[in-house]
Amino acid sequence: MLQQARRSGVACFVLLAACGGNAPPTPPPPEVQVVVAQAQSLENITEVPGRVQAVRTAQVRARVDGIVERRLYNEGSDVKAGQTLFLIDPRELRASVSAVEAALTRALATAANAKQDVERYKGLVQEQAISQQEFDAALARLRTAEADVAQTQAQLESARLNLSYTTVTAPIAGRAGRAQVTEGALVSASAATLLTTIEQLDPVFVNFSQSSAYLLSIRREMAAGTLKVPELGKVAVTLLLEDGTPYKHPGHLDFLDLSIDQATGTAAIRAEFPNPDRILLPGQFVRARIEVGVRPHGFAIPQRAVQLTPSGANVLVVGEDDTVAARPIKLGTQQGDQWVVLEGLESGDRVIVEGLQKVQPGARVRIAPANQPADKAAQPTER
Repeated sequence: MLQQARRSGVACFVLLAACGGNAPPTPPPPEVQVVVAQAQSLENITEVPGRVQAVRTAQVRARVDGIVERRLYNEGSDVKAGQTLFLIDPRELRASVSAVEAALTRALATAANAKQDVERYKGLVQEQAISQQEFDAALARLRTAEADVAQTQAQLESARLNLSYTTVTAPIAGRAGRAQVTEGALVSASAATLLTTIEQLDPVFVNFSQSSAYLLSIRREMAAGTLKVPELGKVAVTLLLEDGTPYKHPGHLDFLDLSIDQATGTAAIRAEFPNPDRILLPGQFVRARIEVGVRPHGFAIPQRAVQLTPSGANVLVVGEDDTVAARPIKLGTQQGDQWVVLEGLESGDRVIVEGLQKVQPGARVRIAPANQPADKAAQPTER
């Protein structure tokens, strides 16, 4: 009985002590760091893969039949327009020219004789020494002889032209590729035998494509005034080479196809770039960064502030009462370590960038001082 009384007294003492003490303090709201969204002018940049293409390409082909005697250029070297590249055996065609020249001499003699007959018959027909029919026959022989002369002159011109084709020259200036025939090879005009290819490498084209959905969105934004795009020739383009290094010479768009490829659902686009150092080569893979206009009232926030989910992207925004709310946003392109936000933000919104793992929508937070200056796209605030 005595031991039970003692236990009851101790329990009452503990209960009284607990009732008379202070309750444990409520933990403070978690601290977060925010940036204030500010509308600003942002470049609208899209990145697409592309292939380099020579600005001009000429296929040098045989235009006469014959045997290749000599190659007169160095493969892979720069050639000038009109420079001799190949020599085809000209002897057979020279003989053809000589034969046509002889035929022309004969035709000229026949025409001269016919003309003398006509001049002589003029006086005789006036004196009625010959009939009008004989005079008309002489005129017909003259016209026939003159026609033969014209025909033979055309044949001679064609023969000389074919003879000139035995000296194969460069149609354009550029870099000549590997010879496709060897000395002693038989080439054919009817088969248009390929001899070599010449490509102009300064400037060069870069071909790429863009989806019809993207082009439609660009047109809508232009119509709404949220995107200002310059003329086609003033749209700047920069390149990233295969190893990721930037190409130092900027280019510009020079062609946009007005039709959509039915198989791929894309439109063909082309840009032109200077290539003085011959760094860009035909067929080379590059990545093109196209500056598709400017957004006068765009937003950009650090990538770490964006939460990506299967349903889309969202950010956590701190309201006026320091309560956290989830805000869905529509993302544009990445610019460095920032996301361009197309929809979902307004000027003055405080977006959480640090402490996201400590808060949930509906919770109250404290705004911590920024540890470093804010970048140009967003300014930190302290509350």
